[in-house]
Amino acid sequence: MSKEEINSKNSKKDQKESTESKEVKKHSQAKANGKKKSEFLESKLQHNLTQLQKEKDDLEDKYLRSQAEMQNMQNRYNNERAQLIKYESQSLAKDVLPAMDNLERALATKVDDEASKQLKKGVQMTLDSLVKAMKDHGISEITAEGVKFDPNLHQAVQTVVAENEDQKDHVVRVLQKGYLYKDRTLRPAMVVVAQ
Repeated sequence: MSKEEINSKNSKKDQKESTESKEVKKHSQAKANGKKKSEFLESKLQHNLTQLQKEKDDLEDKYLRSQAEMQNMQNRYNNERAQLIKYESQSLAKDVLPAMDNLERALATKVDDEASKQLKKGVQMTLDSLVKAMKDHGISEITAEGVKFDPNLHQAVQTVVAENEDQKDHVVRVLQKGYLYKDRTLRPAMVVVAQ
């Protein structure tokens, strides 16, 4: 065999090995690319899954918050409705109080003749009916004279010097009666307080 034949044979062998090597490399590269592509897709899917999970959690949180808000609104509505029902007569009572004051002033006048006495008796009966109706609906007079001054129940319109230490910060005179409606002050008593 000549040198040329050997070189030609070696050259063909090298070409064959080179082609096989290129195919193996191509195959390896394709396999690597496929693996990279698979890893990329897996990573992308994992990222999408994480995003969807986060969105689901956010929506669930919003849903729970809106449910709680609706429940709170329902509770507030029920409480306000109960308050309205409980104190439904408050405005009527406030409107009737001046009429009661006027009847009490009429009763405070002195009368001499029989006709005036009969009229005064009728005024007294009217006042008694109003007082009973007020009590039946939870309206009561605030006790004021001789008790310790309470700014929640009394409105001090004047102060006087206390005669003794026990009288200090106590109501000495009531100028206008005050009234409670259930547990609320309907109208504070206008009083004179000893200092």
